[in-house]
Amino acid sequence: MKWSLISIIILLSLLGSIALNAQDSTIGHQSTHQKNIFTLGLYKQPGLDSMVDFVDGLYRVFKVNKLRSQDTKQNKTLFTFIPAVEYNLATGFASSLNANFILPVKKMTDNHSFVSSELKYTQKKQVIAQLVSNVWLKSNEYNINTNWAYLKFPQKDFGLGSSSDLELFDNLDYSYIKLHQSIVKRIAPNLYFGPGLNIDYRWNISDTTTLNKPIVGFTEYGFTKQSTSIGVLLNLLYDTRKQVSNPAPNSNYFNLVYRNNLKILGSDQNWQSILLDYRKYIPFPMGSKNILAFWSYNVFTIKGKQPYLDLPSTAADTYNNTGRGYILGRFRGDKFVFAESEYRFGITENGFLGGVVFANMQSVSEMQGKPLNNFLPGYGAGIRIKLSKHSNTNVAIDYGIGQGGSRGIFMNLGEVF
Repeated sequence: MKWSLISIIILLSLLGSIALNAQDSTIGHQSTHQKNIFTLGLYKQPGLDSMVDFVDGLYRVFKVNKLRSQDTKQNKTLFTFIPAVEYNLATGFASSLNANFILPVKKMTDNHSFVSSELKYTQKKQVIAQLVSNVWLKSNEYNINTNWAYLKFPQKDFGLGSSSDLELFDNLDYSYIKLHQSIVKRIAPNLYFGPGLNIDYRWNISDTTTLNKPIVGFTEYGFTKQSTSIGVLLNLLYDTRKQVSNPAPNSNYFNLVYRNNLKILGSDQNWQSILLDYRKYIPFPMGSKNILAFWSYNVFTIKGKQPYLDLPSTAADTYNNTGRGYILGRFRGDKFVFAESEYRFGITENGFLGGVVFANMQSVSEMQGKPLNNFLPGYGAGIRIKLSKHSNTNVAIDYGIGQGGSRGIFMNLGEVF
């Protein structure tokens, strides 16, 4: 889930204040280290107080005398509401309202459910309203996945294929309703199967570009002023993660989705696609809390011709996270292949600060029947700040670099994958 720049600035400012307070404390009390984020990062202090998050930092800055233990069981809803200012490559500066709920679990074996919503207006006159949820029912017997959104979204589009140029783009504008819904039932331990329905409707599509257009873009593919894709899904899910926002070591995730879009349901065309999403989390070194994480995300059109803006593209996954180092929609094509590895490590022993280094690679095919070409790398590093020790949720701030001068800051609530 995307996070905000102003929230990050507040976090870092408070961290700096806490560090200064700690330096004053340790000068006068060398033998009894004051319990604040800075000293807990340097000295091991066992017990419930050894795990520290942002709220602990606030308590210590403002001298709130209240114990916040790290409960092993989350027995109440965790709610976050933040009005914010943020920045990313696709939107420029934006103002937003963000609300996030992590729902309580009845048993230790239950998976964590969450609901996240966002309302955003951007410097580029984009409007984004989104509701995303991942809800587990009846002792993990069912999983309901929801992704609903409304967008008024002017954007740059760089055309088809892996050889597109940042200097050649269409200025597109459109309104978009997305209603993606699925429900799966457990058929074996951690294995689920079930149906779904995806609706993607765009209207008032326009292109105001007359010069420096992509060599192969929307016009060449087949420009339309509106598009409708309505597809039924067959969804096979294997998931051993107990929490989506920060998966534990030795957990795995695999999702295979077959989508069949039919004119009889209201689609403009009959077309079919397959999505393959695989993630693995390995402790490295063995026995440590550090994680070597792998992600492979692939979308293949297997039959028919979908509307241009429904083609697979960079950062078109649920949380717009594929391809750090590149702008949303940077590469688009009939097929999309993506792989990423990331090393997650602790910086402070108390878990308040961590870091990551990552590298990824992506490629698209220009048109149906054409091969993948020009595998495009991205890489970078970032920091993690513990927002909540109860839900083990981090704020993620990454700097990514791609080819051709592409680079930027990427922010999330929770890990990128």
